[in-house]
Amino acid sequence: MEAEFDTVAEWTAEVAAELGSDYYVPAACRGSGSPPALDWLINEMGLTAGATLVDSGAGVGGPAAYAAQSCGVLPLLVEPEAGACRAANRLFESPVLCADGAALPIMDSSFDAAWSLGVLCTTADQLELLEELRRVVRPGGRIGLLVFVAQHSAAGNMLEGNHFPTQSGLLELVASAGLVVERRLGTADLPAVADTWTGRVETVERVLSDRHGHKEAWQMAERQSSRIGRLLDEGSLTGQLLVLHRA
Repeated sequence: MEAEFDTVAEWTAEVAAELGSDYYVPAACRGSGSPPALDWLINEMGLTAGATLVDSGAGVGGPAAYAAQSCGVLPLLVEPEAGACRAANRLFESPVLCADGAALPIMDSSFDAAWSLGVLCTTADQLELLEELRRVVRPGGRIGLLVFVAQHSAAGNMLEGNHFPTQSGLLELVASAGLVVERRLGTADLPAVADTWTGRVETVERVLSDRHGHKEAWQMAERQSSRIGRLLDEGSLTGQLLVLHRA
């Protein structure tokens, strides 16, 4: 996890900065959101211009920047890895806090909305993460999730550093955190990603591989990504988007 969200994050920001501003958001969304997924969340969460949004586990900040550009939200990025925080600062203007999503340094009921994308399955503190999202969002506000769900219990801990919940386990976590599922969509049901976006992501990945492919941090991150991809392809994992509100 540290290799992907710290060292590789800084390399990603470096490459994006060299390629130009058109590459910033696609590069920073690698592994954490595509335009169809983010558009669905923005619409279903009712995000509008001027709304404040906490991005918990923000990584390099691509999804938050996409939302800011798409609908004018005002994001706060929270990310535990210092390298990813530095990368987000380099590419985007949103404020960044280096902190754990299970202990957000944010006042109660102080934001209009929050999301956490591809993060829940990377932590053992899943209930605490959801409770913190609930705590910082105002009553009536919505919480968005992108979660990789294990289709059988044996798949839940197949990858080191990951804790994939089962469908029933995810719903139990949501209820235990005092939240209710308002909308849900499988990522397999999303529209295709535009070729322009895909091409920019592939360009970033090609430059990263050419420059850092011989380094252990890149190889570790790529192995993890490939393993998740295989589990998704074989159906052991599925991607799900959820919109939640307070019970």
